[in-house]
Amino acid sequence: MATSTDALSDVTASASSLRRFLHGLPGVDQVGAEERAARLATRSIKTTAKRFALDLAVSMVDLTTLEGQDTPGKVRALGAKAQRPDPTDPTVPHVAALCVYPDLVATAKAAVAGGGVRVASVATAFPSGRAALDVKLADVAYAVREGADEVDMVIDRGAFLAGDYVTVHDQIAAVKQACGDAHLKVILETGELATYDNVRRASWLAMLAGADFVKTSTGKVSPAATLPVTLVLLEAVRDFRAATGRQVGVKAAGGIRAAKDAIRYLVTVNETAGEDWLTPEWFRFGASSLLNDLLMQRRKLATGRYSGTDYFTLD
Repeated sequence: MATSTDALSDVTASASSLRRFLHGLPGVDQVGAEERAARLATRSIKTTAKRFALDLAVSMVDLTTLEGQDTPGKVRALGAKAQRPDPTDPTVPHVAALCVYPDLVATAKAAVAGGGVRVASVATAFPSGRAALDVKLADVAYAVREGADEVDMVIDRGAFLAGDYVTVHDQIAAVKQACGDAHLKVILETGELATYDNVRRASWLAMLAGADFVKTSTGKVSPAATLPVTLVLLEAVRDFRAATGRQVGVKAAGGIRAAKDAIRYLVTVNETAGEDWLTPEWFRFGASSLLNDLLMQRRKLATGRYSGTDYFTLD
Protein backbone atom coordinates (compact mmCIF):
# COMPACT_ATOMS: atom_id res chain seq x y z
CA MET A 1 0.00 0.00 0.00
CA ALA A 2 1.29 3.46 -0.92
CA THR A 3 2.59 5.50 1.99
CA SER A 4 3.64 8.78 0.44
CA THR A 5 2.22 11.52 -1.74
CA ASP A 6 4.69 10.69 -4.51
CA ALA A 7 3.71 7.02 -4.48
CA LEU A 8 0.02 7.88 -4.59
CA SER A 9 0.55 10.17 -7.56
CA ASP A 10 1.37 7.09 -9.63
CA VAL A 11 -1.80 5.26 -8.62
CA THR A 12 -4.00 6.98 -11.20
CA ALA A 13 -1.49 6.69 -14.05
CA SER A 14 -3.46 3.86 -15.66
CA ALA A 15 -6.60 1.81 -15.25
CA SER A 16 -4.55 -1.19 -14.17
CA SER A 17 -2.58 0.70 -11.52
CA LEU A 18 -5.74 2.25 -10.11
CA ARG A 19 -7.49 -1.11 -9.94
CA ARG A 20 -4.43 -2.73 -8.40
CA PHE A 21 -4.25 -0.06 -5.72
CA LEU A 22 -7.95 -0.07 -4.84
CA HIS A 23 -8.13 -3.86 -4.68
CA GLY A 24 -4.92 -3.89 -2.65
CA LEU A 25 -6.47 -1.86 0.17
CA PRO A 26 -6.95 -3.87 3.38
CA GLY A 27 -10.31 -5.63 3.44
CA VAL A 28 -12.93 -4.52 5.92
CA ASP A 29 -13.80 -7.03 8.62
CA GLN A 30 -17.59 -6.79 8.44
CA VAL A 31 -18.23 -8.41 11.79
CA GLY A 32 -15.47 -6.40 13.45
CA ALA A 33 -16.70 -3.08 12.01
CA GLU A 34 -20.27 -3.72 13.08
CA GLU A 35 -19.25 -4.86 16.56
CA ARG A 36 -17.01 -1.84 17.05
CA ALA A 37 -19.77 0.54 15.90
CA ALA A 38 -22.19 -1.19 18.29
CA ARG A 39 -19.75 -0.81 21.20
CA LEU A 40 -19.18 2.86 20.47
CA ALA A 41 -22.95 3.39 20.36
CA THR A 42 -23.21 2.31 24.00
CA ARG A 43 -20.98 5.13 25.28
CA SER A 44 -22.86 7.36 27.72
CA ILE A 45 -22.40 11.13 27.76
CA LYS A 46 -23.86 13.19 30.59
CA THR A 47 -24.56 16.81 31.65
CA THR A 48 -21.86 19.28 30.60
CA ALA A 49 -20.34 16.94 28.03
CA LYS A 50 -23.80 16.28 26.59
CA ARG A 51 -24.51 19.99 26.25
CA PHE A 52 -21.19 20.42 24.44
CA ALA A 53 -22.00 17.47 22.16
CA LEU A 54 -25.47 18.84 21.32
CA ASP A 55 -24.07 22.26 20.44
CA LEU A 56 -21.31 20.68 18.37
CA ALA A 57 -23.84 18.56 16.50
CA VAL A 58 -26.00 21.62 15.77
CA SER A 59 -22.95 23.40 14.34
CA MET A 60 -22.27 20.41 12.06
CA VAL A 61 -25.74 20.21 10.48
CA ASP A 62 -26.22 20.81 6.78
CA LEU A 63 -29.89 21.86 7.02
CA THR A 64 -31.34 20.32 3.90
CA THR A 65 -34.39 20.54 1.69
CA LEU A 66 -34.27 18.55 -1.53
CA GLU A 67 -37.86 18.09 -2.64
CA GLY A 68 -39.66 18.80 -5.89
CA GLN A 69 -42.07 20.99 -3.95
CA ASP A 70 -39.37 23.31 -2.54
CA THR A 71 -40.26 26.99 -2.86
CA PRO A 72 -38.28 30.21 -2.35
CA GLY A 73 -40.40 30.86 0.73
CA LYS A 74 -39.47 27.56 2.28
CA VAL A 75 -35.79 28.18 1.58
CA ARG A 76 -35.95 31.65 3.12
CA ALA A 77 -37.61 30.19 6.24
CA LEU A 78 -34.92 27.52 6.48
CA GLY A 79 -32.28 30.19 6.02
CA ALA A 80 -33.59 32.06 9.05
CA LYS A 81 -33.63 28.83 11.04
CA ALA A 82 -30.10 27.94 9.88
CA GLN A 83 -28.80 31.22 11.34
CA ARG A 84 -30.91 31.22 14.50
CA PRO A 85 -32.04 27.62 15.15
CA ASP A 86 -33.82 28.67 18.36
CA PRO A 87 -34.88 32.34 18.13
CA THR A 88 -35.49 32.40 21.90
CA ASP A 89 -31.92 31.33 22.72
CA PRO A 90 -29.05 33.24 21.11
CA THR A 91 -26.49 30.84 22.63
CA VAL A 92 -27.49 28.11 20.15
CA PRO A 93 -24.84 28.02 17.38
CA HIS A 94 -25.77 28.43 13.75
CA VAL A 95 -25.68 25.36 11.52
CA ALA A 96 -22.86 24.66 9.10
CA ALA A 97 -24.71 25.02 5.81
CA LEU A 98 -28.05 25.25 4.06
CA CYS A 99 -28.28 22.62 1.29
CA VAL A 100 -30.63 23.11 -1.68
CA TYR A 101 -31.02 22.38 -5.38
CA PRO A 102 -29.01 24.60 -7.77
CA ASP A 103 -31.99 26.72 -8.84
CA LEU A 104 -32.52 27.82 -5.24
CA VAL A 105 -28.90 28.63 -4.41
CA ALA A 106 -29.31 32.37 -5.00
CA THR A 107 -32.36 32.43 -2.72
CA ALA A 108 -30.46 30.50 -0.04
CA LYS A 109 -27.43 32.76 -0.39
CA ALA A 110 -29.54 35.85 0.21
CA ALA A 111 -31.33 34.18 3.12
CA VAL A 112 -28.13 33.47 5.08
CA ALA A 113 -26.10 36.51 4.04
CA GLY A 114 -23.79 37.72 6.77
CA GLY A 115 -24.70 34.97 9.21
CA GLY A 116 -21.76 32.61 8.81
CA VAL A 117 -23.86 29.81 7.27
CA ARG A 118 -22.51 28.36 4.05
CA VAL A 119 -24.67 27.42 1.07
CA ALA A 120 -24.34 23.91 -0.33
CA SER A 121 -25.90 22.67 -3.54
CA VAL A 122 -26.42 19.16 -4.82
CA ALA A 123 -25.40 18.74 -8.43
CA THR A 124 -24.38 16.27 -11.18
CA ALA A 125 -27.90 14.97 -11.86
CA PHE A 126 -28.65 14.35 -8.18
CA PRO A 127 -29.69 11.83 -6.93
CA SER A 128 -29.17 9.29 -9.73
CA GLY A 129 -26.05 10.73 -11.32
CA ARG A 130 -27.31 9.40 -14.66
CA ALA A 131 -26.27 12.14 -17.05
CA ALA A 132 -23.52 12.92 -19.52
CA LEU A 133 -20.42 14.55 -18.09
CA ASP A 134 -21.02 17.85 -19.88
CA VAL A 135 -24.49 18.01 -18.32
CA LYS A 136 -23.02 17.31 -14.87
CA LEU A 137 -20.37 19.99 -15.30
CA ALA A 138 -22.98 22.51 -16.46
CA ASP A 139 -25.01 21.69 -13.35
CA VAL A 140 -21.98 22.37 -11.15
CA ALA A 141 -21.02 25.54 -12.99
CA TYR A 142 -24.53 26.91 -12.58
CA ALA A 143 -24.60 26.17 -8.82
CA VAL A 144 -21.21 27.83 -8.32
CA ARG A 145 -22.18 30.82 -10.45
CA GLU A 146 -25.29 31.27 -8.31
CA GLY A 147 -23.09 31.43 -5.21
CA ALA A 148 -22.72 27.90 -3.82
CA ASP A 149 -19.89 27.61 -1.31
CA GLU A 150 -20.04 23.80 -1.43
CA VAL A 151 -21.12 21.28 -4.06
CA ASP A 152 -22.42 17.81 -3.21
CA MET A 153 -21.95 15.55 -6.25
CA VAL A 154 -22.99 11.93 -6.77
CA ILE A 155 -20.67 9.35 -8.25
CA ASP A 156 -21.61 7.12 -11.16
CA ARG A 157 -22.39 4.00 -9.12
CA GLY A 158 -22.97 1.97 -12.26
CA ALA A 159 -19.46 2.68 -13.50
CA PHE A 160 -17.98 1.97 -10.08
CA LEU A 161 -19.79 -1.35 -9.67
CA ALA A 162 -18.72 -2.33 -13.20
CA GLY A 163 -15.11 -1.76 -12.17
CA ASP A 164 -14.67 1.30 -14.39
CA TYR A 165 -12.75 3.21 -11.74
CA VAL A 166 -11.02 5.52 -14.20
CA THR A 167 -14.34 6.96 -15.38
CA VAL A 168 -15.45 7.61 -11.81
CA HIS A 169 -12.09 9.15 -10.92
CA ASP A 170 -11.96 11.38 -13.97
CA GLN A 171 -15.53 12.61 -13.48
CA ILE A 172 -14.82 13.55 -9.86
CA ALA A 173 -11.62 15.32 -10.90
CA ALA A 174 -13.49 17.25 -13.60
CA VAL A 175 -16.21 18.27 -11.15
CA LYS A 176 -13.57 19.35 -8.64
CA GLN A 177 -12.04 21.61 -11.26
CA ALA A 178 -15.47 23.03 -12.14
CA CYS A 179 -16.05 23.83 -8.46
CA GLY A 180 -13.33 26.47 -8.44
CA ASP A 181 -13.12 27.73 -4.85
CA ALA A 182 -16.20 25.79 -3.73
CA HIS A 183 -15.61 22.70 -1.60
CA LEU A 184 -16.54 19.37 -3.16
CA LYS A 185 -18.42 16.70 -1.22
CA VAL A 186 -18.55 13.37 -3.07
CA ILE A 187 -21.65 11.27 -2.38
CA LEU A 188 -20.87 7.55 -2.58
CA GLU A 189 -24.46 6.33 -2.11
CA THR A 190 -23.17 3.59 0.16
CA GLY A 191 -26.52 1.79 0.24
CA GLU A 192 -25.93 0.81 -3.39
CA LEU A 193 -22.31 -0.25 -3.01
CA ALA A 194 -23.24 -3.55 -1.32
CA THR A 195 -20.05 -4.20 0.69
CA TYR A 196 -17.82 -2.37 3.15
CA ASP A 197 -14.86 -3.16 0.88
CA ASN A 198 -16.58 -1.21 -1.90
CA VAL A 199 -17.24 1.66 0.49
CA ARG A 200 -13.55 1.80 1.38
CA ARG A 201 -12.50 1.64 -2.28
CA ALA A 202 -14.98 4.33 -3.30
CA SER A 203 -13.77 6.57 -0.45
CA TRP A 204 -10.14 6.28 -1.56
CA LEU A 205 -11.11 6.76 -5.21
CA ALA A 206 -12.94 9.98 -4.37
CA MET A 207 -10.05 11.28 -2.27
CA LEU A 208 -7.49 10.45 -4.96
CA ALA A 209 -9.61 12.48 -7.38
CA GLY A 210 -9.61 15.55 -5.11
CA ALA A 211 -12.70 15.28 -2.90
CA ASP A 212 -12.81 17.67 0.06
CA PHE A 213 -15.43 15.47 1.77
CA VAL A 214 -16.69 11.93 1.31
CA LYS A 215 -20.39 11.58 1.99
CA THR A 216 -22.46 8.50 2.70
CA SER A 217 -25.63 9.01 0.73
CA THR A 218 -28.19 11.17 -1.03
CA GLY A 219 -30.86 10.37 1.54
CA LYS A 220 -33.01 9.05 -1.31
CA VAL A 221 -31.82 5.43 -1.10
CA SER A 222 -32.19 2.98 1.78
CA PRO A 223 -30.07 2.19 3.70
CA ALA A 224 -28.58 5.66 3.94
CA ALA A 225 -26.08 6.60 6.65
CA THR A 226 -25.25 3.87 9.16
CA LEU A 227 -22.74 3.92 11.98
CA PRO A 228 -20.61 1.04 10.58
CA VAL A 229 -20.45 2.64 7.12
CA THR A 230 -19.48 5.98 8.63
CA LEU A 231 -16.80 4.20 10.67
CA VAL A 232 -15.35 2.81 7.42
CA LEU A 233 -15.32 6.32 5.90
CA LEU A 234 -13.62 7.70 9.00
CA GLU A 235 -10.94 5.01 8.84
CA ALA A 236 -10.41 5.88 5.18
CA VAL A 237 -9.91 9.62 5.74
CA ARG A 238 -7.65 8.93 8.72
CA ASP A 239 -5.48 6.58 6.68
CA PHE A 240 -5.50 8.91 3.68
CA ARG A 241 -4.14 11.76 5.79
CA ALA A 242 -1.46 9.47 7.18
CA ALA A 243 -0.48 8.54 3.62
CA THR A 244 -0.66 11.97 1.98
CA GLY A 245 -0.77 14.67 4.64
CA ARG A 246 -4.11 15.94 3.24
CA GLN A 247 -7.17 15.96 5.47
CA VAL A 248 -10.58 15.12 4.01
CA GLY A 249 -13.94 15.52 5.74
CA VAL A 250 -16.81 13.09 6.22
CA LYS A 251 -20.52 13.79 5.88
CA ALA A 252 -23.08 11.32 7.26
CA ALA A 253 -26.36 11.94 5.48
CA GLY A 254 -29.76 10.31 5.42
CA GLY A 255 -31.81 8.78 8.21
CA ILE A 256 -30.14 10.50 11.19
CA ARG A 257 -33.07 12.01 13.08
CA ALA A 258 -32.38 11.69 16.82
CA ALA A 259 -29.93 13.60 19.01
CA LYS A 260 -28.83 10.37 20.68
CA ASP A 261 -27.79 9.01 17.29
CA ALA A 262 -25.90 12.20 16.43
CA ILE A 263 -23.95 11.86 19.67
CA ARG A 264 -23.09 8.26 18.78
CA TYR A 265 -21.65 9.54 15.50
CA LEU A 266 -19.57 12.13 17.34
CA VAL A 267 -18.17 9.44 19.64
CA THR A 268 -17.31 7.35 16.58
CA VAL A 269 -15.57 10.32 14.95
CA ASN A 270 -13.47 10.94 18.05
CA GLU A 271 -12.56 7.29 18.58
CA THR A 272 -11.85 6.48 14.91
CA ALA A 273 -10.41 9.55 13.18
CA GLY A 274 -9.62 11.69 16.21
CA GLU A 275 -10.31 15.15 17.59
CA ASP A 276 -9.06 16.87 14.45
CA TRP A 277 -12.30 15.84 12.73
CA LEU A 278 -14.58 17.08 15.53
CA THR A 279 -15.34 20.42 13.86
CA PRO A 280 -17.85 21.54 11.21
CA GLU A 281 -14.91 21.96 8.85
CA TRP A 282 -14.34 18.21 8.82
CA PHE A 283 -17.55 16.47 9.86
CA ARG A 284 -21.16 17.15 8.85
CA PHE A 285 -24.63 15.74 9.30
CA GLY A 286 -26.87 15.93 6.25
CA ALA A 287 -30.29 16.26 7.84
CA SER A 288 -33.66 17.95 7.80
CA SER A 289 -35.37 16.69 10.97
CA LEU A 290 -32.29 16.09 13.19
CA LEU A 291 -31.97 19.76 14.13
CA ASN A 292 -35.33 19.85 15.91
CA ASP A 293 -34.46 16.91 18.13
CA LEU A 294 -31.10 18.45 18.98
CA LEU A 295 -32.91 21.64 20.02
CA MET A 296 -35.47 19.69 22.07
CA GLN A 297 -32.77 17.77 23.92
CA ARG A 298 -30.84 20.97 24.52
CA ARG A 299 -33.91 22.66 26.01
CA LYS A 300 -34.54 19.57 28.16
CA LEU A 301 -31.06 19.97 29.68
CA ALA A 302 -31.71 23.63 30.39
CA THR A 303 -35.25 23.38 31.80
CA GLY A 304 -35.62 19.79 32.93
CA ARG A 305 -38.59 19.18 30.66
CA TYR A 306 -39.25 18.52 27.01
CA SER A 307 -40.82 21.13 24.78
CA GLY A 308 -43.79 20.08 22.70
CA THR A 309 -43.06 18.64 19.28
CA ASP A 310 -44.58 21.79 17.73
CA TYR A 311 -42.35 24.17 19.70
CA PHE A 312 -39.78 24.41 16.91
CA THR A 313 -40.57 25.03 13.27
CA LEU A 314 -41.16 21.99 11.09
CA ASP A 315 -38.81 21.61 8.13
